[in-house]
Amino acid sequence: MLHRALRLVRQYHNESIVGLSIALNIPKETIAQLESGESSPSVDVLQRYSSHFDIPVPSFVFFSETLGTQGRLSKRLRLNLAGKVLDVLEWASKKNEKTEKA
Repeated sequence: MLHRALRLVRQYHNESIVGLSIALNIPKETIAQLESGESSPSVDVLQRYSSHFDIPVPSFVFFSETLGTQGRLSKRLRLNLAGKVLDVLEWASKKNEKTEKA
Protein backbone atom coordinates (compact mmCIF):
# COMPACT_ATOMS: atom_id res chain seq x y z
CA MET A 1 0.00 0.00 0.00
CA LEU A 2 2.92 2.35 0.65
CA HIS A 3 3.94 2.01 -2.99
CA ARG A 4 0.52 3.31 -4.07
CA ALA A 5 0.88 6.30 -1.73
CA LEU A 6 4.31 7.16 -3.14
CA ARG A 7 2.99 7.00 -6.71
CA LEU A 8 -0.13 9.03 -5.94
CA VAL A 9 1.81 11.76 -4.15
CA ARG A 10 4.08 12.09 -7.18
CA GLN A 11 1.13 12.14 -9.57
CA TYR A 12 -0.78 14.63 -7.43
CA HIS A 13 2.14 17.02 -7.73
CA ASN A 14 2.30 16.43 -11.52
CA GLU A 15 5.86 15.20 -11.26
CA SER A 16 7.30 12.65 -13.67
CA ILE A 17 9.41 9.73 -12.52
CA VAL A 18 12.40 11.32 -14.26
CA GLY A 19 11.78 14.69 -12.57
CA LEU A 20 11.44 13.09 -9.16
CA SER A 21 14.53 11.00 -9.81
CA ILE A 22 16.54 14.16 -10.41
CA ALA A 23 15.02 16.01 -7.44
CA LEU A 24 15.62 13.16 -4.99
CA ASN A 25 18.91 12.01 -6.52
CA ILE A 26 17.54 8.47 -6.82
CA PRO A 27 17.72 6.41 -10.04
CA LYS A 28 14.46 6.45 -11.98
CA GLU A 29 14.50 2.64 -12.00
CA THR A 30 14.48 2.67 -8.19
CA ILE A 31 11.50 5.03 -8.11
CA ALA A 32 9.65 2.80 -10.59
CA GLN A 33 10.40 -0.24 -8.37
CA LEU A 34 9.20 1.61 -5.26
CA GLU A 35 5.98 2.72 -6.93
CA SER A 36 5.24 -0.74 -8.31
CA GLY A 37 5.84 -2.41 -4.96
CA GLU A 38 8.84 -4.39 -6.22
CA SER A 39 10.97 -2.90 -3.46
CA SER A 40 10.35 -1.09 -0.19
CA PRO A 41 11.64 2.39 0.58
CA SER A 42 14.34 2.92 3.16
CA VAL A 43 13.97 5.52 5.88
CA ASP A 44 16.34 7.73 3.87
CA VAL A 45 14.10 7.52 0.80
CA LEU A 46 11.00 8.31 2.86
CA GLN A 47 12.80 11.33 4.30
CA ARG A 48 13.65 12.52 0.79
CA TYR A 49 10.02 12.18 -0.30
CA SER A 50 8.98 13.93 2.91
CA SER A 51 11.29 16.89 2.33
CA HIS A 52 10.51 17.20 -1.37
CA PHE A 53 6.72 17.06 -1.05
CA ASP A 54 6.53 18.67 2.42
CA ILE A 55 4.68 15.66 3.85
CA PRO A 56 5.67 14.28 7.28
CA VAL A 57 7.29 10.82 7.23
CA PRO A 58 4.59 9.44 9.60
CA SER A 59 2.00 10.26 6.94
CA PHE A 60 3.80 7.89 4.58
CA VAL A 61 4.32 5.29 7.32
CA PHE A 62 0.54 5.23 7.86
CA PHE A 63 0.31 3.36 4.54
CA SER A 64 2.95 0.78 5.49
CA GLU A 65 1.64 -2.75 5.84
CA THR A 66 4.51 -3.86 8.07
CA LEU A 67 4.04 -1.92 11.30
CA GLY A 68 4.50 -4.57 13.94
CA THR A 69 3.59 -2.77 17.15
CA GLN A 70 -0.17 -2.99 16.94
CA GLY A 71 -2.86 -5.60 17.43
CA ARG A 72 -4.51 -7.40 14.55
CA LEU A 73 -7.76 -5.45 14.81
CA SER A 74 -6.10 -2.03 14.84
CA LYS A 75 -3.82 -3.07 11.97
CA ARG A 76 -6.77 -4.30 9.95
CA LEU A 77 -8.68 -1.08 10.64
CA ARG A 78 -5.69 1.09 9.70
CA LEU A 79 -5.08 -0.87 6.49
CA ASN A 80 -8.76 -0.70 5.54
CA LEU A 81 -8.81 3.04 6.12
CA ALA A 82 -5.53 3.52 4.27
CA GLY A 83 -6.86 1.48 1.36
CA LYS A 84 -10.00 3.61 1.14
CA VAL A 85 -7.96 6.82 1.24
CA LEU A 86 -5.77 5.54 -1.59
CA ASP A 87 -8.83 4.49 -3.62
CA VAL A 88 -10.24 8.01 -3.35
CA LEU A 89 -6.88 9.54 -4.29
CA GLU A 90 -6.57 7.24 -7.32
CA TRP A 91 -10.10 8.17 -8.41
CA ALA A 92 -9.30 11.88 -8.07
CA SER A 93 -6.02 11.45 -9.94
CA LYS A 94 -7.74 9.68 -12.86
CA LYS A 95 -10.49 12.29 -12.93
CA ASN A 96 -7.86 15.05 -13.00
CA GLU A 97 -6.02 13.34 -15.89
CA LYS A 98 -9.25 13.17 -17.92
CA THR A 99 -9.94 16.86 -17.25
CA GLU A 100 -6.43 17.87 -18.33
CA LYS A 101 -6.71 15.90 -21.58
CA ALA A 102 -10.01 17.56 -22.51
